[in-house]
Amino acid sequence: MASTISGREPLARPSLGNPVHLLAFGFGTGCSPKAPGTVGTLLAVAIYLPLSYLPLAGYGTVLLLVTLAGVWLCGRAAQDLGVHDHPGIVWDEIAGFLLTMLGAPAGWLWIVIGFVLFRRFDIWKPWPIGWLDRRVGGGLGIMLDDLVAALFAAACLQLIAWWF
Repeated sequence: MASTISGREPLARPSLGNPVHLLAFGFGTGCSPKAPGTVGTLLAVAIYLPLSYLPLAGYGTVLLLVTLAGVWLCGRAAQDLGVHDHPGIVWDEIAGFLLTMLGAPAGWLWIVIGFVLFRRFDIWKPWPIGWLDRRVGGGLGIMLDDLVAALFAAACLQLIAWWF
């Protein structure tokens, strides 16, 4: 079954045998017929768990590498598929969740709060997130709106942690 955007023509399908598509589509999680961004963020939780044991500098280095690689991966996958921000490209959600959790308190409660906050900001796209999503193209544009959503989510997460 081919996906569509707003009832338009079917979206191009990734080739998961292509390493760029495999990574950009979150090892296939982005192929979920329902809520691929949420499913991709669940993969990000699994990726976060071992990374959370790294010292802050190590975590930050991995985050930087994931983000820089994401600009290229997302741009290349979108170009291959002929769709600016294919909903199945979820590497941006992975980077966004990892940014949300930078310096977060330890524990499942904080992971769940971070997950919910990140998904809310990524879906709602308050200004300037929606503006960036519409105006910035290529791999940078695909990544940027999720990274800004992550900054909003991280700020809220840190405020909640401070409050409690």
